[in-house]
Amino acid sequence: MSAKPQSTTITLPRGKLDLTYQTHSKNDNTYQLEDLLGFAQRINPKRAFLFVSKVLGRHIPVAPSIMRSAFTDLANLVPDNLPEPILVIGMAETAVGLSAGVHQALQTRYPDTLLLNSTRHAQHNESNQEALFTTFSEDHSHASQHLIYQSSDKNRQTQLLASKTLIMVDDEASTGNTCVNVVTALRDAGLSQLQQVHLTTLVDWSLAKDNTDNADDSISSRLPNIEFQRHHLLSGAWQWTDAPNPEPITMPAVDTTEAGTQPVGATGNWGRFPTPDSTGGFADYLKRFQQAFAGFSEQATFYKGKLPKRMLVLGSNEFVWLPFLLAEWLEQNTTINNEKHSVKFSALTRSPIALGGAINTMLSFSDNYGLGMTNFVYNVEPDDWDLIVLCVETSNDSVDPMWQDLDNVLVIGANL
Repeated sequence: MSAKPQSTTITLPRGKLDLTYQTHSKNDNTYQLEDLLGFAQRINPKRAFLFVSKVLGRHIPVAPSIMRSAFTDLANLVPDNLPEPILVIGMAETAVGLSAGVHQALQTRYPDTLLLNSTRHAQHNESNQEALFTTFSEDHSHASQHLIYQSSDKNRQTQLLASKTLIMVDDEASTGNTCVNVVTALRDAGLSQLQQVHLTTLVDWSLAKDNTDNADDSISSRLPNIEFQRHHLLSGAWQWTDAPNPEPITMPAVDTTEAGTQPVGATGNWGRFPTPDSTGGFADYLKRFQQAFAGFSEQATFYKGKLPKRMLVLGSNEFVWLPFLLAEWLEQNTTINNEKHSVKFSALTRSPIALGGAINTMLSFSDNYGLGMTNFVYNVEPDDWDLIVLCVETSNDSVDPMWQDLDNVLVIGANL
């Protein structure tokens, strides 16, 4: 059910964003614009504005339970009786946790569904250096090129190639171009049996301006012989108007798909290669956290034998799914005097965003992959947290000294 269209104007330093939007509800769950989004200015000459999600755990710290509800509510919009095999594909870096959450929820109805995420980190291990499946471009992004890897497991690769339904998961769709680019690349790479494509986003701004889901939009017209559907928590259309004489900006150098000098360790199967089980590595990951925290808390005398009350779990770049599961476990399983802790989740990112709007604070530091690029974390003041658990898929000592020098930060690195 869709509500009556609404409109608002967001004024940012480099221009004005006019929005027309409507909410959607199913099973009495309705998300308002203010529930889902804030707004900020990109440091990006391609596009000056950014939709900042309040439920994704990327640029704004959020309770894992809120994230899980959004994942499940979005997955519940995907219809029953889809042709199988089904492939869920998520967009790096922002939506790789969202895609895993949607995939996990969908498996209650479609247990054999595969998860596959795009990546911007080239995989050069001996066992998979020839496993690149295809590439595509996200034209408006700060890092436009994406890589998609195939499976070294023959049966899994056969299932991938036989996919009849593609569920493309992203935090938002603003033009629909990325969806078309992904589907085209996958079909050209061998997914010749695709019958349906489901663009599944938290917010969809790529609908026609009449705000009707039945509009004859440009995505379906550019995907011949495909049944195309959309699923979203909120939808609408946007129009951007530049401010008079905006100041020129210079974007940091973050557009690379190279492998860094720091080796990437074993961090579970969360979709960088096709997988039917994104949670398979979590039990081991939880044990590693518990062991690391036991040693850390002995040294951190300010805990005085108690668990910290305010905890923030930080994923890093594309490595967010196992850290999210850890944050969710902490939220569900830790108590102080029968009261739950305050646990939130967020992530490091390569995305450059200006201060203002939904971005209150910014920390910048060197990336942990050895790429020589600047990374950021937004809306995080380290002193606001009793414990920050920083989760990386590289070694502990790969993180910037800024993190290593904070006495309330516990780094959980990868097994190398």
